[in-house]
Amino acid sequence: MFAVHLMAFYFSKLKEDQIKKVDRFLYHMRLSDDTLLDIMRRFRAEMEKGLAKDTNPTAAVKMLPTFVRAIPDGSENGEFLSLDLGGSKFRVLKVQVAEEGKRHVQMESQFYPTPNEIIRGNGTELFEYVADCLADFMKTKDLKHKKLPLGLTFSFPCRQTKLEEGVLLSWTKKFKARGVQDTDVVSRLTKAMRRHKDMDVDILALVNDTVGTMMTCAYDDPYCEVGVIIGTGTNACYMEDMSNIDLVEGDEGRMCINTEWGAFGDDGALEDIRTEFDRELDLGSLNPGKQMFEKMISGLYLGELVRLILLKMAKAGLLFGGEKSSALHTKGKIETRHVAAMEKYKEGLANTREILVDLGLEPSEADCIAVQHVCTIVSFRSANLCAAALAAILTRLRENKKVERLRTTVGVDGTLYKIHPQYPKRLHKVVRKLVPSCDVRFLLSESGSTKGAAMVTAVASRVQAQRKQIDKVLALFRLTREQLVDVQAKMRAELEYGLKKKSHGLATVRMLPTYVCGLPDGTEKGKFLALDLGGTNFRVLLVKIRSGRRSVRMYNKIFAIPLEIMQGTGEELFDHIVQCIADFLDYMGLKGASLPLGFTFSFPCRQMSIDKGTLIGWTKGFKATDCEGEDVVDMLREAIKRRNEFDLDIVAVVNDTVGTMMTCGYEDPNCEIGLIAGTGSNMCYMEDMRNIEMVEGDEGKMCINTEWGGFGDNGCIDDIRTRYDMEVDEGSLNPGKQRYEKMTSGMYLGEIVRQILIDLTKQGLLFRGQISERLRTRGIFETKFLSQIESDRLALLQVRTILQQLGLDSTCEDSIVVKEVCGAVSRRAAQLCGAGLAAIVEKRREDQGLEHLRITVGVDGTLYKLHPHFSRILQETVKELAPRCDVTFMLSEDGSGKGAALITAVAKRLQQAQKEN
Repeated sequence: MFAVHLMAFYFSKLKEDQIKKVDRFLYHMRLSDDTLLDIMRRFRAEMEKGLAKDTNPTAAVKMLPTFVRAIPDGSENGEFLSLDLGGSKFRVLKVQVAEEGKRHVQMESQFYPTPNEIIRGNGTELFEYVADCLADFMKTKDLKHKKLPLGLTFSFPCRQTKLEEGVLLSWTKKFKARGVQDTDVVSRLTKAMRRHKDMDVDILALVNDTVGTMMTCAYDDPYCEVGVIIGTGTNACYMEDMSNIDLVEGDEGRMCINTEWGAFGDDGALEDIRTEFDRELDLGSLNPGKQMFEKMISGLYLGELVRLILLKMAKAGLLFGGEKSSALHTKGKIETRHVAAMEKYKEGLANTREILVDLGLEPSEADCIAVQHVCTIVSFRSANLCAAALAAILTRLRENKKVERLRTTVGVDGTLYKIHPQYPKRLHKVVRKLVPSCDVRFLLSESGSTKGAAMVTAVASRVQAQRKQIDKVLALFRLTREQLVDVQAKMRAELEYGLKKKSHGLATVRMLPTYVCGLPDGTEKGKFLALDLGGTNFRVLLVKIRSGRRSVRMYNKIFAIPLEIMQGTGEELFDHIVQCIADFLDYMGLKGASLPLGFTFSFPCRQMSIDKGTLIGWTKGFKATDCEGEDVVDMLREAIKRRNEFDLDIVAVVNDTVGTMMTCGYEDPNCEIGLIAGTGSNMCYMEDMRNIEMVEGDEGKMCINTEWGGFGDNGCIDDIRTRYDMEVDEGSLNPGKQRYEKMTSGMYLGEIVRQILIDLTKQGLLFRGQISERLRTRGIFETKFLSQIESDRLALLQVRTILQQLGLDSTCEDSIVVKEVCGAVSRRAAQLCGAGLAAIVEKRREDQGLEHLRITVGVDGTLYKLHPHFSRILQETVKELAPRCDVTFMLSEDGSGKGAALITAVAKRLQQAQKEN
């Protein structure tokens, strides 16, 4: 018993002594946590350099864009070919994805050798050999009669400008074929395939093996957005935000970046952690000075590092009694598979002895323990370095997503990771220690690189097909110049119909005389009350106008109009309005004061004088009964009488569009047009009296309220209305009415977008084909969301947040499509508005017989003010369609309140002048 204890003590002491001896000898290979954090920081800096346009040419870590913009979503299907060129063997596969709608992949493959004379010979012969192998495979599998898409896994650094193109930057590993560097490998292979006339294959994607690994794992786990290879070579890729990739145009979405991290340190960034053994290995390699990081990590080099260390220790008399064998002197005699075998848990020491004996050495027990520990240090350093760079990538992903904790999956492949018994465990542990704020799952890739190339091809096919369908929908909203000119001409014709006595009753553009016959001249003064009714809120204002300095001061109070009042009786509505006026006068201490009042009533009215307005029809959700066909001024007067508390002098009933023009006209006498582009859409302008057949008199001008929202109600613009417009119209409160407004105003744009999103989702092109209950809800997609989503400053992450608030769980790709849909709908709205405005400015120019017209348009409305692109597109359209009109756009400051007071003041001034005359 004592002897057993003695032996055990001897062995553990021996082990301890040998480990200490090796630790002292390889002190520089042991990396502390602080060193790893420092390497992590250095790699982050290298990534930044590689992504930036200015520093990329000199960056060691090239951060190559792969043009892979989407990961699998499970809807991929079809038959694909895949080639994998980059390792010791070359592989061809046929991959069947998602047969019969199941998330399932079936593969048939064949390996072909890659002889040295081929991979180090002439480039043309290399590609011809690959094409011959592919032809052989297709013949064997009876695929010659089929047209198939192909994905090429090419595991060497390439600069890509599109998914199906890649220029080889440099060979790595053992490849050295001449005349390939700086040429496009896809066109080289395509040319070689043309020799086989019976082969019909399209190369859709060139993929790095690392990207293939990520895509394979992403098919099984949608959280996978990082791929790592730890095999013969080493590399990593991950999904980067497009806004951070200077080398590729566009800021939308994400793209997979192939880091080519094997070259980290080629610029000397890792000199302080490289050892004499790393330097010796590098000098004896095929590519001295290149792939420094890879040479400290990958399977191609670990065995050789161990051999160099053992040789040096033997020379120093620390191993094998100072004896060396010719095999130990021979490069490549220790391979990574030997290192893995020596580190096996139980049989490791026995394996070590066997391997050393095969090398012609006579190891003692102590030698075996020491050699095993050398292997541990070399492979542990490899895992540590890999973990530090991977931790840098994970930190970047977390920061890109702006989250406290990141949940993600890393797809891993490579022989070193697969065959080394301790490697995965070590790597995972160090990664989790370096990035405690990331919940990382490591997923082993099956047939990673080749299956991955097929997955990239499948995704490219899916995206291509989906893109066609999406473009087909978006094309419905793209208006050509000819179509806009046609809209302009039709609007012009409708304006003329509306002004003529004969055709006025049939015109869809009502051209209502407002009896506003003058613009402010600066002499207006006094206190005025203004009422503003046009939406769910009602405002009462006190407006003080001072002459000379053109100064206006306003005091106002907002009151809500409940839905039951909006859609109740006319009497209830006007009693509610009078109650609000009474509250305001009380609030301002003006009880009993008799003030002139301007009433902004933003609904279509037929006026017979400035203080008489007959409601033609409600819009904007109002439905109060017994109002249509009645004079709203009389209804207001009756309600004031019923209240019997105060008396008001109602001077003018005003449309908000006219108020907008008057507000701007107060600042700029050149302002003769008012435009509203908000919840509703409308236009007014100063027309020559001689052209207004509905009103007697030919002298001077009068403001015409076009009520252009009804343009097209006669079917004249049906050629540009889409099925989505029709759905929105049918679901509205006034089907068949206000068709132009329903294509251009804020009240409806969000609803058009919602209809398109439902259709695209039904086609399986959005939200994984799932229509949420929220998306089914009418009115849920408000126009303010269009403005937010289309903001240039908004990252896709924020777009996703907005969609999540709407109960829409979107992917990055979904967010891009939603943004495109919003852009198409709002662009068309702005262009249609611009075409309508162009018709009016051209009419004014021709009526005045001018070669060139200078005019100002006063504009108001949330769509014009808040949407990031609406105003610009509208202005560009006017400029294009009315090139002889110099149009200035002036933002109105409270047209409906201040404007109503100014119209009242102008009317008072004109009344006074008439009296004096």
